[in-house]
Amino acid sequence: MSLFVPEFDETVIVREVGAEVVGRAPVTVRLLADSCATGGALSTQRVTLREGADGARPHRHDNSAEMFFLLDGAADILSGDDVVTAGPGDLVVVPPGRPHAFAAVPGAGADLLIVLTPGVERFEYFRHLQRVALGEATSESLLEVQDLYDNHFLRSGAWDARRR
Repeated sequence: MSLFVPEFDETVIVREVGAEVVGRAPVTVRLLADSCATGGALSTQRVTLREGADGARPHRHDNSAEMFFLLDGAADILSGDDVVTAGPGDLVVVPPGRPHAFAAVPGAGADLLIVLTPGVERFEYFRHLQRVALGEATSESLLEVQDLYDNHFLRSGAWDARRR
């Protein structure tokens, strides 16, 4: 095990009114702090999902763990072959390399704080997702940036069965 010590000089403060918001209902993402702001320590965003909305389809990160903290509502979270339902105050941490996904449960919305550590520059990834949603980029273009954002898409029978 190695110890990663991030290097940054200033306290990072992001006010809600100053956070960039990408997407629109049923999925909105507030970009809070990217890796460059935290010396590589973490990347974090707040994701708000309307009732039953999908947050992220199955994928893995080879170099980062991902933490999900439920601020409100209820979310299904895939970790490996297990799908757990998390509620307010619940924390789920997925280790590097493990398939994962998340979505609001049917009939409920979800508000999640998501942290990747160590950080990866992710803000542009979320902007890319917005361009796909707006028809300005193709969904296939996400495959071209998987390595850049350490976001590798995959199939999950457990997730497909849960989300049917």
